[in-house]
Amino acid sequence: MPSYEWKGRDRSGNPQSGVLIGDNKDAVIAALRRQQIVVTTVKEKGKEIALPKFGGGIRQKAVAVFTRQFSVMIDAGLPLVQCLDILGQQQDNKAFQKIILQVRQDVEAGSSLADALRKHPQAFSDLYVHMVAAGEAGGILDTILQRLANYIEKSVKLRSQVRSAMIYPLAVITIAIVVVYVILWKVIPVFATLFESLGTQLPFLTQIIVNLSRFIGNFWWLVFLVIGGAIFALRQYYRTEAGRYQIDKLMLKAPVLGMLLRKIAVARFCRTLGTLLSSGVAILESLEITARTAGNAVIEESILKVRKDVEEGKSLAEPLARTEQFPPMVCQMVGVGEQTGAMDTMLSKIADFYEDEVDAAIEGMMALLEPVMIAFLGVVIGTIVVAMYLPMFSLISQIG
Repeated sequence: MPSYEWKGRDRSGNPQSGVLIGDNKDAVIAALRRQQIVVTTVKEKGKEIALPKFGGGIRQKAVAVFTRQFSVMIDAGLPLVQCLDILGQQQDNKAFQKIILQVRQDVEAGSSLADALRKHPQAFSDLYVHMVAAGEAGGILDTILQRLANYIEKSVKLRSQVRSAMIYPLAVITIAIVVVYVILWKVIPVFATLFESLGTQLPFLTQIIVNLSRFIGNFWWLVFLVIGGAIFALRQYYRTEAGRYQIDKLMLKAPVLGMLLRKIAVARFCRTLGTLLSSGVAILESLEITARTAGNAVIEESILKVRKDVEEGKSLAEPLARTEQFPPMVCQMVGVGEQTGAMDTMLSKIADFYEDEVDAAIEGMMALLEPVMIAFLGVVIGTIVVAMYLPMFSLISQIG
């Protein structure tokens, strides 16, 4: 039988890994779950090679539309297999269509919907599978699917807001780098030739710009090599557990961006945990899933510490406050939710509040970035222009 390398977490949230022999992946995952291991990755040893994938991805927006339509059909009383068949046939994304039809076949063969969805983690997350399982057990699958659709739609909206906020500064910085590079590569050498023909001594600032232009002209390939190597090294470092933790920690401490990322993390934590609890998923499972979907290694570690304290019988609010990663208001409202027995409702209200805070923070950041970017471009271009005109001023003064 083949050997499978696996990675996961134990009940305390500690990372675990190893090699297990089994008939197939599903058998290995089932064996690990019996050992109370939450599996994150499983691959056959010596046979699976990580290759870059181009296209064919499953967008969360497509999953949200599928879930919304699925809930409407279930609410209308259509049989489960018929719903999946209709939704699969009308799906434009071929990869997603194949997954839906495979889920239909598994359900038709006697598998539960949750188990059929679990085989396709590229489209359906652990949160999705656990909520569907809770909906099947409680006989409220249509309600659960509606909650899932709402959750995914809000998550997609939040992600698109963050992406839109980052596009402007990245575009401005990229354009600025390209413009400066072209000026140094093509324009400055013309001035340098003119200055050499005049035989005048160049000012210090002008000499620096000319030397930089010569370096770029002679070693342009080295510039691209260094930039590409730095990006590759940073990405590889971020893929390691220690690297991801350190970079995420630095991001949270950044002056303006850190505040925005923390608000996004709080909104995601409250929305995910509230959705899971309202669907009947156990608190420990909910915290485990919420940690894995936190999107930040520091926040993930904090949630796993909270889960460990809750497992020992403590309340949620107290260990949440001890992590110092969540605002005091959030911890207080969670405490109120625990006392009143309306934790899911309270978490949803906190999530709504912080999603509005994210909107305001993004608008404020955009308002701040615009003058900063204009000033940055002005300083860079202005320095180059002044450096090129300084020798001319010197010549004019000598002629005078």
